[in-house]
Amino acid sequence: SMSAAYLINAEDAGPLQSPIVAGPEIWKDATQPTTARVHDLVHRMSLAEKVQQMRNAAPAIPRLGIPAYDYWSECLHGVARAGTATVFPQAIGMAAAWDVPLLRESAGVIATEARAKHNDCAGKHNGDSARYYGLTFWTPNINIFRDPRWGRGQETYGEDPYLAGRLGAAFVKGLQGDHPKYLETVGTPKHYAVHSGPEPDRHGFNVNPSKRDLEETYLAAF
Repeated sequence: SMSAAYLINAEDAGPLQSPIVAGPEIWKDATQPTTARVHDLVHRMSLAEKVQQMRNAAPAIPRLGIPAYDYWSECLHGVARAGTATVFPQAIGMAAAWDVPLLRESAGVIATEARAKHNDCAGKHNGDSARYYGLTFWTPNINIFRDPRWGRGQETYGEDPYLAGRLGAAFVKGLQGDHPKYLETVGTPKHYAVHSGPEPDRHGFNVNPSKRDLEETYLAAF
């Protein structure tokens, strides 16, 4: 709920000033390279505007024609909290199928529904995207689940690093789609750095599978 303006010294108006950029607005030209368009757009933003775009709920920048966007959406086993959607089994249940192509196909269905919900929401709100109606998802959960104290084992693909790596990669590919240039949606695997090991016991031994195995399998699957 904090505005970037609150973080600025009252005597320093510099961060609020919009930079003067000469030349055409390249970022609006779809024929230009993506890198050039991004560079041009960021160049035109004030420091305060850049800071606000780092928030989960990134506000609109009307002067540049940038709509509001909320990055918080989830689709662990179906599009969550955005109205009616196909509900697949929990992650631990899908992992029990031991079927990599099936998981990718399921993620493709989720992506299509998510894209439709986003398009409908943005179309009704001047391009703005509300929470749960975005195209970026905090999914899949690739924790290595072995320690029951975490309490969220149903969200994971289990304790085997190889299986979790293969299924996690398949799910992300399904969410992204097969278009050579555009992503249908964006999957952002989570909890990789923390939660559920490897955690040493009191003797210094790792009690959980190595996440290096998970990383190697996950990257190899791409």
